[in-house]
Amino acid sequence: MSLTTIISAIGNTNKQYPLIVRDCGIEVPTKIVLTYNQNKEESPEVAKLAARERFLDEYAVSAVWLGGIPLVDRAVNYFIRKKGYNPDVNLKLFKESEAQGINLNIKNFEGKVSKTVIDDLKKVKNNKAVFEKMLALKFGLSTTIPMLFMGFILPKLIFASSGRKIEKLRAQKLKKQQKTQSFDNPMDYIKNGKISFKGNAISQIANFSTVDKMAVTDGGYAIGRVATARNKNEAIDVGFKMAGMLFLNFVAPPYLAKFLDKATYKLSGLNVALDPIILDDKKFREAIKTKTLELPKNNTEKEIINFLDTKPQSLFSKYAKQFCDVKYLKNDIRDPRAWVNVKKLVQMKEEMENFAQNAIKSNDIAAFAKKAKWAKSFNILTNIGLSSALLAFALPKAQFAFRKFITGSDLEPGLATSKDKI
Repeated sequence: MSLTTIISAIGNTNKQYPLIVRDCGIEVPTKIVLTYNQNKEESPEVAKLAARERFLDEYAVSAVWLGGIPLVDRAVNYFIRKKGYNPDVNLKLFKESEAQGINLNIKNFEGKVSKTVIDDLKKVKNNKAVFEKMLALKFGLSTTIPMLFMGFILPKLIFASSGRKIEKLRAQKLKKQQKTQSFDNPMDYIKNGKISFKGNAISQIANFSTVDKMAVTDGGYAIGRVATARNKNEAIDVGFKMAGMLFLNFVAPPYLAKFLDKATYKLSGLNVALDPIILDDKKFREAIKTKTLELPKNNTEKEIINFLDTKPQSLFSKYAKQFCDVKYLKNDIRDPRAWVNVKKLVQMKEEMENFAQNAIKSNDIAAFAKKAKWAKSFNILTNIGLSSALLAFALPKAQFAFRKFITGSDLEPGLATSKDKI
């Protein structure tokens, strides 16, 4: 995997990769350190408990958050297939247009694709209500199960565990034992390098991406954490943190990416809206140079889809598969079970046209593309770095200041009453 491919992956705000980098690699370990430092002056014992809670909480949540939704999706997809339906059929196809729709796709692709593909469409067409219920169930389970675990079950388990540790420390203190080894301090693991931080409502929600479902799950997770808080101050403290996390994880990054791209264009004249993989593609640069770059003639749905169907080997179709979720079967025929997001394709087409025009004006297309690629890569890394800094450092600091203002103490509100017990 090349450096450009890696940067492209972590720069795609519609995928999980930026979240993985920010969450597991930067945000969580920083928060553990900050939590420990915030509590240690008032009470070293509470600091250790708070760091332990944060360690268990954050990594357990990350595991469920990043892996739970895809795992449940796969399990429910298996169930749907066992019932004779193909979960890849997109419900948005029931909204017929001039270029795509379930009836139109059956008509246009029958005889061109395998009978199995057409049967998948016909089965869903004839049993729409049943299929909708299955996809609604899939959405419900893939969001509710992680939500319940992260928002309600996990905090109760951690609170109970902390309660046992507090009682154990209390008993040891009463027995006047000088050295306590009641639990491993997660700060030691970090310092010693023992951890490596490696048409209708149903049709809309049924086609939520994993990241969309993660956002929904985070909303329920936030509600659960507030509801299971050990006291009023902890509920307020957690609510502040979760609101900030939702904003910085799902709202801010796409807008920040657009801002950085626009700023780069104004300052340097470089069009960096395209993905680094496209900018690094020699075939793309050569097509611009030889004026053989094939693109749809206009932005109508009919023209875009017709182009995809008649020129599946074109660069535009190749990028449509890679970046716009257009699906083709093995014989280069577009999968009629999938819905085509024409709006997204039009945006990519216009960005390719704009880049080609600017590259030709530069008189050195290869050099222009290379500069644009590195500028785009810089913007992606800046976005990740800045959003990570906000999540890992600025948000906790703001939370601590808010906590001090509300409670008058630096201690974790849920553990503050434990200070006198240990």
